[in-house]
Amino acid sequence: MSEKDTEQLQHELSSADTVDEYFAANQEHMRKCTLTEYLSQLLAEKHLSKKDVIEHAEIDEIYAYHIFAGRKQKPSRRKMISMALAMKLTPKEAQHLLYYAGAEQLYVRNSWDSIIWHALERGLTVQETNELLASLSETEFLG
Repeated sequence: MSEKDTEQLQHELSSADTVDEYFAANQEHMRKCTLTEYLSQLLAEKHLSKKDVIEHAEIDEIYAYHIFAGRKQKPSRRKMISMALAMKLTPKEAQHLLYYAGAEQLYVRNSWDSIIWHALERGLTVQETNELLASLSETEFLG
């Protein structure tokens, strides 16, 4: 069975007579994992090590290991974006990462978020993204 995207699920939910009917038809498409589980899945899919991600994310090692272990509740949005860049996530994968972290997802009408989206699409590093943010007069940086 192929994966349904969010728009397909939204359409089916809008069309369903009851929410029970929707759930019955789409149970296998519901995601019920934790941030730790999603990070583990990404590491495996992308053949990455925690150590390499932490190094490339340019964030505190202890803080990052607490995120990976599930001991950091509600990690910083900027730290999660740094990890997304370090892992070379797509914008869609980064949105899921932010969702599982309990952080606000990227909103392309926000200039800072647009720059991050662009950086994700281009596979920029944290340092390259910070340089881009600075060149466009943004004041918040990653890392």
